[in-house]
Amino acid sequence: MSAPRLRVVEFTDPACPWAWGSEPKFRRLRAALGPDVRWRRVFGILFDDGEPPAPDPAAEAAWYLSEVREIAAHTGAPVPERLAWVIASSWPASLAAKAAERQGSEIADAVLWRLRETTFADGEPADTPERVLAAVRRLPGLNADRLAADAAAPQTLAAVRADWAETRAPCREVLELDVPGRHPGRAKPLGEEPADGFRYALPTLVFHGPAGRAVVPGWRAESEYFDAVRAVAPGLAAAPAGVSSHKTSVGIN
Repeated sequence: MSAPRLRVVEFTDPACPWAWGSEPKFRRLRAALGPDVRWRRVFGILFDDGEPPAPDPAAEAAWYLSEVREIAAHTGAPVPERLAWVIASSWPASLAAKAAERQGSEIADAVLWRLRETTFADGEPADTPERVLAAVRRLPGLNADRLAADAAAPQTLAAVRADWAETRAPCREVLELDVPGRHPGRAKPLGEEPADGFRYALPTLVFHGPAGRAVVPGWRAESEYFDAVRAVAPGLAAAPAGVSSHKTSVGIN
């Protein structure tokens, strides 16, 4: 079997509102590229463990919901009527999403989509192993018991830890980025000083092909993703495919 002509690395998080808004574009891109692409998701852990709890959880949830609504004004993505709480940690959902990849790409896509829905449709983020399993258990074709076991496996934890580290080693293009926009994708600082480090903005796509590398970070026009494909893999068919926006998890393509 020959190697794919194009490799795409997607830096993402199940609880990222910009990734939620970008997912329909990414689905169309994957559909257009078909078997010519190897697509790898890197879970960047937007909400890390060890953060101090909010002094007023209800006020924090109301504030964060207003942020999500403001972002949705740019992306057109659905938002919940209310947000019961702000996600405590990205780790449980990320571990489950990584583990779901062992059951095939269709199951992995459906699990990640359902986990996004818990925040951005249901308003009740899946931020514990129990909530994650309850959210995805009824997905068609999913072996939920296997998912729970795989999500708790040491190799899955090691894989997501590697994702965490990869996200915090951004490439030069996003460190030097200086373009306008609400979310142009410049690397995010991890502290007050440059020595504290940076991470990729979420989502970011990095394209690798015979002609080199292209990076499309943040919230971008759909055409920029197809332009990146043509730049790194000349001659590869890359025209938008007809995939509708924000389907339910059961109907995901």
